[in-house]
Order: sequence, then C-alpha cells, then structure tokens
Amino acid sequence: MRELDGHAPAGVDPGTWDWLSRRSSRGTSWTLQRVMEAKGARRISVVLPARDEVQTVGDIVTQIRRRLVEDVPLVDELIVIDSRSSDATAAVAASAGATVYHQDEVLPEQPRMDGKGDALWKGLAASTGDIVLFVDSDLHDFTTDFVVGLLGPLLCEPGVMFVKAHYLRPLVTDQVSVPGGGGRVSELVARPLLNMFWPRLAGFVQPLAGEYGGYRHVLERIPFVTGYGVEFGMLVDLLDLVGLDALAQVDLGTRTHSHQDIEALGRMAAQIMHTANTRLEREHRRVNERPASKWLTQFRHDTTTPVHHQLVVSDVAVEERPPLADVRDVLATMPAAGTTTFVDQRP
Repeated sequence: MRELDGHAPAGVDPGTWDWLSRRSSRGTSWTLQRVMEAKGARRISVVLPARDEVQTVGDIVTQIRRRLVEDVPLVDELIVIDSRSSDATAAVAASAGATVYHQDEVLPEQPRMDGKGDALWKGLAASTGDIVLFVDSDLHDFTTDFVVGLLGPLLCEPGVMFVKAHYLRPLVTDQVSVPGGGGRVSELVARPLLNMFWPRLAGFVQPLAGEYGGYRHVLERIPFVTGYGVEFGMLVDLLDLVGLDALAQVDLGTRTHSHQDIEALGRMAAQIMHTANTRLEREHRRVNERPASKWLTQFRHDTTTPVHHQLVVSDVAVEERPPLADVRDVLATMPAAGTTTFVDQRP
C-alpha cells in the first residue's frame, strides 16, 4: 500500500494512515537475492505448528528445505511442532526434512495446555534463530515466496520488529469458490474489536493471518494465548511493547486452506472475544473511561488499484430509543394544551 498519499480519510487515525504508507508492502517486491544480501549473520528459524496435517505439511517442508536451506542458505532451522496429531503428520514432516518436536516434549516441566497458541509458544522455545517465522501447515498453495516476503521488512527495513502477512482468501465450499469470502471471524469479530478499542491497529488487512514472524528478543517478551486468540493478543501486546511503527504487513497474494464449520468458528470467535476482554482488563480500560471508536476500517479486494485493496471507512455508531414505557410516562405528564397527544391504541 505504498501508493497511499494525501490526508487520512475521516475515521482513520492519522498515525495509522501514515503507517499504512510506510509499513505495508507487496511480497513480490522482496526478491530472494535482496533478502539474502540483507541477512548477514542473523539466524532464521521457520516453525510450523501442525495437528493432523498429513496432506499438506510434507510439501511445505520439502519446498522450504530444498529452496531455502539447500539451494540458498536463507533458512537455518526448519521445525515442525506436532500438536498431538492422530495421523502421520510427524513422520511425514520428518521424512521431508524438518526437525520435529512433539508439543509435550518441549519444556515438559510446564503445565500442559491445549491449542494452536501453545504449539506456537513451544515452537518459539524449541527454536534458536534470531528471527522466528510461523507458517500454518494447512496451506494448499504454499510457495517459498511466503517466507521470502515475510523476511523482507524484517531484514531490510530499519526498525521493523514484527511482520504479518495478508492475502486474498477464497472461501471454497462444494466446489464453489467465493473470492475474498474467507476470513469470516476476522471480519465479523477481530476487525470490529480492533477498530473499537485499538484503532491504531485498524490498518492490518488480516489481523488473524497465520503467517507472521519477528525478532526473538521481542517475541519472548509477550504472552501467547494458547487458543485461537493468539494472533489477536499478539498484535495488541506488540503494539503496547514496541509501538505501531515496529510492526509491518506484507501482501502475499492468495492463500487457500481448509475452512472450519460454523461451530468451530463460533468457538474461535468466543476465544478472540475473551482475549480482547483480558487485554482491556489489563489496561484498566472501561468504555465509560475511554469511549470506543465509532469508526470501522475495512479492506475491499480490488484488482483495479495498485495495492489490490480499497480502503472503506464506515461510521458504525448506533443510537437507542428509550424504553417506550418511559416515553409514555413523560408524555402523560405533559400539558394537554398545545402539545401533541400520544394515542395509546392498545386494546
């Protein structure tokens, strides 16, 4: 979104607007050669959390191993955290060339916890790189450009400590594909919450994207929500820890992956709302102390624009009518002359 210029539109924080122009980029702008030249002595780890992903994890590991470990020494460590899979995920990942750790074998003295966030936290603990990237293991159209694109801002842009991907996510059901139809929890839960309580984060196109990474010394200083609120909590906590300007996002094109059913989406949504609530409590913020923002920033996929996204800002404030009984009570006390009579037509 480097083509953004001019003043921030109504409802968009000027700092967020400025951030969008400076800290958003296209994955294709980061070439392998440029990233390799910028790497220097920094070690890079790629971590894949995986639970029952036997169909996809092998291909992802194979591509990273061949192209970014053997052909070009960009990735120094490739780890799969097997999150209690019931299939051959661990064996397939190991055969493809990853170092596999079982979730419960990392820091075993710590209490047992469940969820994707716990697998990510264990992956951070098991890895040794100066920079740690997390990549979901259920991607059907993965290319190593994902890794290169994420590393671009971290290695080449001074001050960037954390980067998150965004992409077009088609919703595929019964052989019908709806472009941009994925990310339902992002649009219906995460984005409204961020806009309402943390409007400086409103510029993130996909706040719940599963591909992201950062410097170890930063990632080790934030908590990891163990469930599906991990990405949401990470953004809020990083904003508090390092500030917006240390965060960046990269457009990685299109991402196709499996979709959850409505019950699973409901659980994900509830966990994200719980995560937001705990952060509000930690900040000692109440709506009556700091009014929630009435603006909602959204991103509409639009291939006719240079940045492939059109920013849409809406005023989502709502008004309320008072209880009708209270209105009747007030009207009943008003003088009859020169007033409008409220006629109660109830039987």
